Amino acid sequence: MRILGLDVGDKKIGVSLSDPTLSIAQGLKLYRRASLEEDLEEFKRIVKENEVGEIVIGLPRDLSGKIGNRAKNVMGFAEKIRESVDIPVNLWDERFSTNEAHRIFDMAEVRHKKRKPYLDIMASQIILQGYLDARSTR
Repeated sequence: MRILGLDVGDKKIGVSLSDPTLSIAQGLKLYRRASLEEDLEEFKRIVKENEVGEIVIGLPRDLSGKIGNRAKNVMGFAEKIRESVDIPVNLWDERFSTNEAHRIFDMAEVRHKKRKPYLDIMASQIILQGYLDARSTR
């Protein structure tokens, strides 16, 4: 079994996948959103092809921890995924995942133009790794 991590945006979704031991998150792809129906079909396909047993979706809370409009949209998308797959779908606080992704690229001295296509994938990887790390300490 593997766990799928998603960083859901309005136009793109960063996708990452755990290794089979559920200890390391690896970037998988950047998915450009189409229609809701096509989006759900894509994630059902990814779940089936990669033997995914759980999905973790980053929840973009406000800095205060409150649920804003972006978070409500992500929660709605998570509910649609829940209805289309027969595995657990969990939300995970992703408040600083994009900032953390920028920090990692800064440390690697990757220019802003070159990092843009990979930013959402890196953010999904950070979300999933945080979830995996918290899960292993239980």
